[in-house]
Amino acid sequence: MGTKSWQADDPGVRHALKALAGSIDKVLGDAPELLTDVPGLTLYRTTAPTAPNPCTYEPSLLLIAQGKKRVDLGKQSYVFGESTFLLTSIELPIVSRVSVASGEKPYLAFFLKLEMGIVRDVLNTEEVRISSPSVGTGGMVVGQATPELLSPCSRMVQLLDTPRDVPFFGKMLQREIVYRLLQGPQGHRLRSIATLGDQSYRTAKAVTWLRENFEKTLNVDELASIAGMSRSTLHHHFRGLTGMSPIQFQKQLRLHTARQKMLAQEIDAASAAFEVGYGSPSQFNREYKRVFGKPPMRDVQALRASQLS
Repeated sequence: MGTKSWQADDPGVRHALKALAGSIDKVLGDAPELLTDVPGLTLYRTTAPTAPNPCTYEPSLLLIAQGKKRVDLGKQSYVFGESTFLLTSIELPIVSRVSVASGEKPYLAFFLKLEMGIVRDVLNTEEVRISSPSVGTGGMVVGQATPELLSPCSRMVQLLDTPRDVPFFGKMLQREIVYRLLQGPQGHRLRSIATLGDQSYRTAKAVTWLRENFEKTLNVDELASIAGMSRSTLHHHFRGLTGMSPIQFQKQLRLHTARQKMLAQEIDAASAAFEVGYGSPSQFNREYKRVFGKPPMRDVQALRASQLS
């Protein structure tokens, strides 16, 4: 991609976005979402802004062909669409919402989970040249879309027209997309997560352990040992990667999971609190309201009402 900054008014970007939007629209029709036969690829469409949705983003590329989206990670907000994409290099608990969409111009999105095995494989080829790191190595970043990146994304969507070709071309196209990402200004972020021994890779091990054991009492010294770091080094790199301390990250995981449990399983707030590791329902209620703006059950009722409207 080089160092040139592409903008939405660049003819090449405009043309490539239009092609991608057309391909997504053709595949989806009126459907709001499609988990496709191409491994890791999900397509989205909506004709109106959406309510905040707590979920987890895995290592992925989110490219908006039409419309805009906002993603909140802790206290950091990312607003992007059309000429920009969101690259996530590690599993992170976020709150997302579609901010711009209409019947005339629906929100159309391309979401591709990135396989770290493919990233490592591409990194091992001599042809890949990674840009020098900019300040920080956060696990989430907004980047500028280019025709070179948009092209394989469009071809991946078009691949759905010939299912027999998916097994052969699906991973080949993901390799091309990963190559374009690695060649761009954000390439070092993917490399640092995928490279064994790198501080970001070690921090990612701590993040993975927390994701799998968030309901347990957190011992930061043990977490640092898992990552192969000192306590202070872990804190420094953990905050740089996720925007949060390990304790704050655990809290986000617990609250997001509790919210999903109350929505999906229709359990009460106290039960959800105990299931995710809280010993005190009152503490859970206080922290839940601080993060989501309303007490648990009022928030869940409002979410259910918005889903029905």
